[in-house]
Amino acid sequence: MSTQEYRHIVRIVGNDIPGERKMLVGLTQIKGIGYNFATAILDTLNIDSNSNIGHLTDENVQAIEKLITNPAEGNFPTWFLNRRKDIETGNDLHLLTSDIPFTLRNDIERERVTASWRGYRHLSGLKVRGQRTRTSGRKGGAVGVAKGGMAAPAKKSSSDAPAAAAAPTTDAPAAEAAPAEAAPAAEEKKE
Repeated sequence: MSTQEYRHIVRIVGNDIPGERKMLVGLTQIKGIGYNFATAILDTLNIDSNSNIGHLTDENVQAIEKLITNPAEGNFPTWFLNRRKDIETGNDLHLLTSDIPFTLRNDIERERVTASWRGYRHLSGLKVRGQRTRTSGRKGGAVGVAKGGMAAPAKKSSSDAPAAAAAPTTDAPAAEAAPAEAAPAAEEKKE
């Protein structure tokens, strides 16, 4: 541990990290730094990953920030970075915090403007990387299927009631008007 007093909040690359967090967990709170990258940073700087982040000295914080902002200085391999061969600069970069969604939006917009296949897929809201969409990738409401309670009962037509039409009655208009189920009751009353 250091001789410096414990800090409850440590600010690294514009992020406030609580001092009670362990080193690995605290560094992964910075957007763009995952578990492996945090482990590599702590191993390069010979910092105990099991100690609390509140025990860091100012020199350690500055060394961590320097290594995060310029990972080439730590001799990390290029595959370790999250933005290799940037289109605008051609350099290998490691993006942090708000640069990640900003760059992602710019990439998608560039693909839309150039009218590439990926741009069309992004515009339509479909899968971009060649996945199948026959069964997966369905979002939104159900199409063609009405959701609800019981189905409405079907109306009875005149062809459904052959008994009423075939029965001879003296009162013809009353028998025709009565439905098939009511026809036997009407016949019983007439007798």
